[in-house]
Amino acid sequence: MIIGLDVGGTHTDIVLVGENGLERKIKVPTDTAALFQTVLTGIEKITENIPSEKIRHAVLSTTLTTNAIVQNKLSPVGMIVSAGPGINPAFFRTGEHYFNVSGTIDHSGREIAAINRKEIEEIADRLKSAGIRHVGVVGKFSARNPDHEIAIEKIIAPYFDKIFLGHRISGHLNFPRRIATTFLNAAVYPIHKEFFEAVKSTLTQKGISIPIYILKADGGTMAFDASIDYPGQSVLSGPSASVMGSVAFAPADRETIVMDIGGTTTDMAVLINQVPLLSPSGIEIGEYKTLIRALHSHSIGIGGDSAVRMEKEALKIGPDRVGSAMAYGGPVPTPTDALFVLGKTDDPAGDKTKSIEGLAPIAKQLGLTVEEAAFEIFDLACQDILTAAREMVERINSKPVYTIKEVLTGYKLKPRHVMVLGGPAAYFADHMEQISEFTVQTVPQWSVANAIGTALSRTTCEITLFADTQKGVAMAPGESFSQPVGPNFTRKDALELGYELLRQKALQTGANLDDLEPDILEDLEFNMVRGFRLTGKNIRIKLQIKPGLIHQYKMITDKIAAM
Repeated sequence: MIIGLDVGGTHTDIVLVGENGLERKIKVPTDTAALFQTVLTGIEKITENIPSEKIRHAVLSTTLTTNAIVQNKLSPVGMIVSAGPGINPAFFRTGEHYFNVSGTIDHSGREIAAINRKEIEEIADRLKSAGIRHVGVVGKFSARNPDHEIAIEKIIAPYFDKIFLGHRISGHLNFPRRIATTFLNAAVYPIHKEFFEAVKSTLTQKGISIPIYILKADGGTMAFDASIDYPGQSVLSGPSASVMGSVAFAPADRETIVMDIGGTTTDMAVLINQVPLLSPSGIEIGEYKTLIRALHSHSIGIGGDSAVRMEKEALKIGPDRVGSAMAYGGPVPTPTDALFVLGKTDDPAGDKTKSIEGLAPIAKQLGLTVEEAAFEIFDLACQDILTAAREMVERINSKPVYTIKEVLTGYKLKPRHVMVLGGPAAYFADHMEQISEFTVQTVPQWSVANAIGTALSRTTCEITLFADTQKGVAMAPGESFSQPVGPNFTRKDALELGYELLRQKALQTGANLDDLEPDILEDLEFNMVRGFRLTGKNIRIKLQIKPGLIHQYKMITDKIAAM
């Protein structure tokens, strides 16, 4: 059996899936002030009376790192940046403790100017005196030659608890995004480490010794232990849980919009024949543009617990969430209260009378009965969500379409099918179909489908390999790999080497041999010519283990669909 746990803004969903399909499911309230305890409570409840030897592994999707970034509750971090000629790295300043240092490596990986050891030591002293414990080091072309980053790390290692090197965080060449990505990994490290240790400690106390994985933003997983060195990979894992929870149940021959209607937000994404779209450049979160690989998603501030109010004699829903619905003792009316009034939910834990009382002032302002006002609120929530979905499709169509498998040049999305999941999904699906051009269906087990997607996602990773036959070297800086090659080293040789490096990395980050589905993301070869003479070849290979579901998923999802 596998544990899947997804932390949402309102509830944390936990499932146990296995050979019988959905073995167990629970929901616990998400306490944003004590997310650690929320997660641990969920794990304890889902494993109650279950022999530990029956649990294969657990996959966790958390909002801890995302919330820290969005709420600007990041730990202070030192950044040491080496750029050389070109754009001034000061434009990419991440905070107060940001230093541009001497030393230059050019685009081909050749050293132009050495680093200054004394300068680095003085900066390390200043950062340590300021109480900085975690540092990021980024060189402009470290993805081609990481020597400067590695040298700086050796100099400053005695000063700090944890150092993140840009070339290990990402092998992409986008300098500004690599700075932001390295910074965020260092800044969220303390909260992720605390979470890591709390989960490990709780399972140990319960006598559960199982592999633990973290769901990443690209819909894949990585071993919990490995995530300590890449904590930024857990950012925006929530929307990817929704997508992966829908993949197995989506039509194989249609474009589908996935909507996860939660208590706080509605997260949206698109599938093309069951294949998710990818954000090719990386996550943009808050003020940061990163290289963190992610499924393409869009979130809006409308959910079951969004605040409902009158603004300029018009109804307004969200984007804020003040608390739970008034039916559950909350302070302001919400779409969930509208569902109670309309009789679309009869949860015994809620009080319909309180919902009626909460909507009465709004109904009076609208000149409607409470029931009529409730319908207007429900209808507006559906309309706003559908409008946001159409706008998302328009934005996607304005740019090249990237899936997790390929680039679809000139492809235009025309989705006519919607899949809805999340707590109130069943109530929204029928009405959305009535008022739109879409066919709409609920995902099986819609209330916990995101946790099911979390449980069934497989491990993903990628590697970038460079080969320069003129210099006689092949290297994958992100993997700390380098080896000499001869002048006859070919693109085929590079692919074979790349596949082996990818396999090793996948297994190190927790992949199962049965789930290794490699894919070529980039395959480039350039001739280097000097004085009308071929002097060598420059080869660049980028490979991935594709996001997807574990190999035995169909046995499980077929039983879930039949439940």
